[in-house]
Amino acid sequence: MFYAPDSLTIDSHQLYLEIPESSQVQEQLYSTAGGCDRARINQLCLQAFLPWFCEEIAPQAKIYPNSAALPSFWEVVNGSAIAFAGLRLVLIPTLAMDDDELRVQQEWVDIPEWVADYYVGIQVNPDDGWIKVVGYTTHQNLKTKGVYDTADRTYSLDGEDLIADLNVLWVSRQVNCDEVLRSEITPLASIPTTQAENLLERLGNPEVKFPRLAVPFSVWGAFLANGGWRQRLCDRRQGLPEQQSIPQWFQTQVANLAQQMGWVKKEFILAAAGMRSGTEVIGLSRQLSIAGNTYELCILPQGASEDRIWRFELRSTIPGGQIPAGLALRLLTEDLQNFENNEDRATNPVDVLYIEVILEPGEGLIWETQPLAEDYDREILRF
Repeated sequence: MFYAPDSLTIDSHQLYLEIPESSQVQEQLYSTAGGCDRARINQLCLQAFLPWFCEEIAPQAKIYPNSAALPSFWEVVNGSAIAFAGLRLVLIPTLAMDDDELRVQQEWVDIPEWVADYYVGIQVNPDDGWIKVVGYTTHQNLKTKGVYDTADRTYSLDGEDLIADLNVLWVSRQVNCDEVLRSEITPLASIPTTQAENLLERLGNPEVKFPRLAVPFSVWGAFLANGGWRQRLCDRRQGLPEQQSIPQWFQTQVANLAQQMGWVKKEFILAAAGMRSGTEVIGLSRQLSIAGNTYELCILPQGASEDRIWRFELRSTIPGGQIPAGLALRLLTEDLQNFENNEDRATNPVDVLYIEVILEPGEGLIWETQPLAEDYDREILRF
């Protein structure tokens, strides 16, 4: 199970993995040199670790929440999350060549949406082309045995308290499924849109080198938990234009980020009640996987453009397939608030779920399904 390049002299208890020679570091205009370095070591870490983890431990393991979201994480924090077998693991890479401790930034530990079951320390040596798995611990141990540093908002655990052999992780889940992996944490109160906009204006300035330390964690954590706000902060800091503008997608093309998330422009033939049979309309579409089944989420303009009516639809991708009872499509405001008629839920198997909304220019919405779609990360669609 253990692997090491022939050129390495290793401790037999440590796992070394080669960084693939074909590894490509995706270029991204991060706002600071630290952000560029952080993204680089995280990418190399993932490229070496994830294929091995899939082959040896969890074949279905994948990046959480999805690959397109990674730059928005690395702009402000160190670490990458992997989902597998209903669990979550966070890789914490470092260039430091010692095993003294595992140091995890608070975001991965105390934001409910980010919390993992396991945290793995990884040494990365880009020059020699390898990574070393230092060891892992659980969220429970990190919260109860780790030392919290108020200055840099990190939890640290001594190297001697880490488990070096990742095989133990998998075996322990099979023989001791009752093991408590996660400690209870305090929920973060949501923040209103006006406060989020103020934070975007302030922290979106790349001159603020450490935005994660610039405001109280309760505010910062709640802000980051909203994937739409996190992405907007990343865009602001990197000097990018608004990427989630629906009118712009219609007028020009779907933004690159949105394409990575699966959005495409598509021609639809509508024959719904109140509309002429066979009406052609350009809409937006992306495929979702929910509870093992595939669906298509569509956004369609309704009526005249000045009416500003938009229809969200969810359908099965299987011809004649239906949406099962219990599945729901829901729209929320930017700050995750419900509004009147914002949900359509199947009480019996149905052909389509849909919600129609009238939106003001510049208004933003977040969509979600229940159960949540795989690879889901909140995105703010700006109308």
